[in-house]
Amino acid sequence: MSEERGKGAAILATLRSRIAEGEYRPGHNLPPQRALAEEFDVSRDTIQRVLEELKTEGWIESRQGSGSKVRATPPIHVTTPSKVPPGRVALGPFVARAFAQPNVELDVFTFTSESLDTHMRVQAEAIRTGQIPAPKRIALRILLPSEAIELPYPRARTSKDATVTADVQELDRILQARTREIIRRHTSSMRNALRNLKTDGLVDDVDVKVLEVPLVPTHKLYLRRGVEGLMGPYKIVERRILMDDDTEIDAWDVLGLGSTLIRLVHDEGDPQAVGSVFMQSWQEWFDACWHRYDTT
Repeated sequence: MSEERGKGAAILATLRSRIAEGEYRPGHNLPPQRALAEEFDVSRDTIQRVLEELKTEGWIESRQGSGSKVRATPPIHVTTPSKVPPGRVALGPFVARAFAQPNVELDVFTFTSESLDTHMRVQAEAIRTGQIPAPKRIALRILLPSEAIELPYPRARTSKDATVTADVQELDRILQARTREIIRRHTSSMRNALRNLKTDGLVDDVDVKVLEVPLVPTHKLYLRRGVEGLMGPYKIVERRILMDDDTEIDAWDVLGLGSTLIRLVHDEGDPQAVGSVFMQSWQEWFDACWHRYDTT
């Protein structure tokens, strides 16, 4: 078992990538645990732990006797606004509708950008393979929590009566460092995927701006300027986090990957409609926040 130490996190990253890139398609089963164990040369116990993590993060669903099935957003999902019902929707179709326009304009306030990175890379790959037309311009603004502030989550789990010890504080430090690395990794991945579209001559203009602010979002916020928006709360959960060295930490954490969001639609015929008012309010908040903290 000691020889497998450290492999779990690498396998987890590989399976995430395969799902995001469409190698494991939505609605289809992952390979059996035995096949994955043989491929990665690990025990089935290690594979089971990795699959449980994928399930917790919202990538897959599993039923006894039926294996593990992908539940991530399909690689290509373009739906016109008129065909999308009001209420709760997912992020994938929202991003796809943005990329169906000649000018992609998105404003985002998020905790780690992990979900957004997944869908951005899906659209970038669709442009590369000719599955969707290339837009003329991509403009993305992202607000992320500053590294200068302490994040409220994740935190090591303790009993209500327990006294905070040095060991717990060290676990919190480790969890915070892991979260910061996730933020940096996905932000860099997303920026590179989009900017490479311009470098390779596929999109004329790509402008990706990331601004750190002394705020931690309790809700995800995605805005297509003057068109529609999505927002939804981060879910606080108790879960076991798999670390890079294959150890596990019981923690309180927030999850957003795969969550459903509330859709706000701007009504051009009635600017006083609820959707229009909320859209305008959130756009004004985002713009004010951006200008307040943007020092460039």
